[in-house]
Amino acid sequence: MTENGTDYLFDDIGWKILSELQQNARIPFAELGRRVGLSTPAVTERVHKMEEAGIILGYRAQIDPSKAGLPILAFITVKVSGENLARFMDLAASRPEVLECHRVTGADSFILKTAVASVAHLELLLDALMPYVGTTTLMVLSTALAWGNIVKPERLPSEANKHVAEFHGGPAATK
Repeated sequence: MTENGTDYLFDDIGWKILSELQQNARIPFAELGRRVGLSTPAVTERVHKMEEAGIILGYRAQIDPSKAGLPILAFITVKVSGENLARFMDLAASRPEVLECHRVTGADSFILKTAVASVAHLELLLDALMPYVGTTTLMVLSTALAWGNIVKPERLPSEANKHVAEFHGGPAATK
C-alpha cells in the first residue's frame, strides 16, 4: 500500500482512527482511544505517527461559502497551452475565489472549484483567466456530497483483477 514503511498504520485500528478523525477532528485523544480500543497514550502516538508520515495532512474548519458571502459555487474547466502552464498555476493560486485547482486528463488541462459573490463576480474571475486560457463554466445548483471520507478499500486492485478474471472464465474460475 505504501512505499515508506507505514503499512502498519493502515491496519483496522488505523482505519478506525482515520474514520473518527474525519467525522470530528477535534475529538479528544481519550475519547478517540476509547472508540478505537487503544489507551490515550497509544492513540496519541498513532495519530502523531500518521501526521509525521504525511497520512494526516492537517486539520481545518469547513466554512459554508454562502454564509461567508460567496453563495455561488462554480467549476471552471480550463484549457492551457504548454507555455502558459506555469503562469496559469500562479494565477489560480493567487485568486481567492479559487478553492481548488486540479490538473486533469482529457481535453481540458485543469478544473477549478470556485466560490463567488455574484454572477458579475464570476465574470470578473473568468475575465482574469482569459488571457491565458479557454474556459468552460459549470455553476453548481446543489451539492449531493460535499466532502466524502477516505475509507478503507474493500478490495486491492490485484484482488479486483482476480475477480474479473474469474467472472470472465479465467484460471481462477476452474475451482
